[in-house]
Amino acid sequence: MSTGTKLSAPAGPEPTADDRSTRAPRRGAGSRRDRVAYLFLAPWFAGLLLLTAGPLLGSLYLSFTKFNLLQPPAWNGFGNYVKLFTDDPRYLQSLKVTFIYVALTVPLQLGFALAVAVMLNRPLRGMAWYRSIYYIPSLLGGSVAIAVIWGQLFNDDGVLNGFLAFFGVAGHSWISSPDTALYTLVLLNIWQFGSPMVIFLAGLKQIPQELYDAASVDGASAWRRFRSVTVPLLTPIIFFNVVLQIIQAFQAFTPAYVVSGGTGGPSDSTLFYTLYLYQQGFTNLNMGYASAMAWVLLLIIATFTLINFGLARRWVYYEDR
Repeated sequence: MSTGTKLSAPAGPEPTADDRSTRAPRRGAGSRRDRVAYLFLAPWFAGLLLLTAGPLLGSLYLSFTKFNLLQPPAWNGFGNYVKLFTDDPRYLQSLKVTFIYVALTVPLQLGFALAVAVMLNRPLRGMAWYRSIYYIPSLLGGSVAIAVIWGQLFNDDGVLNGFLAFFGVAGHSWISSPDTALYTLVLLNIWQFGSPMVIFLAGLKQIPQELYDAASVDGASAWRRFRSVTVPLLTPIIFFNVVLQIIQAFQAFTPAYVVSGGTGGPSDSTLFYTLYLYQQGFTNLNMGYASAMAWVLLLIIATFTLINFGLARRWVYYEDR
């Protein structure tokens, strides 16, 4: 045999039509699947364009105009934004009230939610019922009816003053006093601790019991176990709740609107940012100005969120690090 001769493997049977159909998809099958997928996604894309992206871009344009819903928008440039910070004391008051509200409600609500979650994490009989009961305020707290009842509790002749009078203590105008009206709304928000409590409880369930047992063997007290085991392993959940509650606190509206009758009183002590935005847009029909306020609020929330994510690497512990 010459060296130039090439040996070839014996040829097998030729593939049948069925074999070829199973090895490679038919031409056009992938494109048909893509069309079906896009068809099912079409309602979501329509909602994104018509209900989210469209109004978002529309409000951005209106924020640079004067628009009262009755006449076409008139271009105003940065006039609305300049007026916000230089010629509107009520806007600055709304910023002050909102920042105080956020600074008080977020840490107090999360601290209370964490304390209750730790208590509800014990293997006691009937604990599921207790957890459900503690979650009820979060289901009802954002409703108008609860805000009305809350106002009745702190009125001059409300339940709280009646309770104090039973012990001979003089009551106080909690809702109608500028010094205390905001703090009644802070209490209302703290009372709605159910949602972060459930999230904390889910995080506590993920902490291995062996770590607590090892700490107990080393002589760690209950407080030491909480500070050295529970809190470090719960920091991702704490971070998530902090971001979520800050966003919700900046957007608070219903309690202030109901308790103050939509005015933000007394003396603008409950003039939340969103309430003043509502007054400008739907009471004064100053939609261009209200749109500028909405975009400033978006930037404020985005700034706080970015700050939280930037600081998270310093105190949030992840097991895969």
